[in-house]
Amino acid sequence: MSTAMTNDEIQAAALEELTNVAPDLADEVIPPDADLREVFDLDSMDFLNWFTALHRRLGVDIPELDYPKLRSLDDVATYLADRLGGH
Repeated sequence: MSTAMTNDEIQAAALEELTNVAPDLADEVIPPDADLREVFDLDSMDFLNWFTALHRRLGVDIPELDYPKLRSLDDVATYLADRLGGH
């Protein structure tokens, strides 16, 4: 089956899927703790598309109630690591 992902791999996957959803961010330096809504003006559709892409890639369900907690790459990577059973 699949091997456990490291936090770095999870963060890299989250960043890759984010730039797939918002290609204009590909050339940006995205601090891991930056609030993506405020700093990069991502809207709720961008987040929905991002979380859908992460679900497809990693098989992790992200309930809509959790969306407000997931504002930065760090938030998303930590959340995914917890869901994937890693730390």
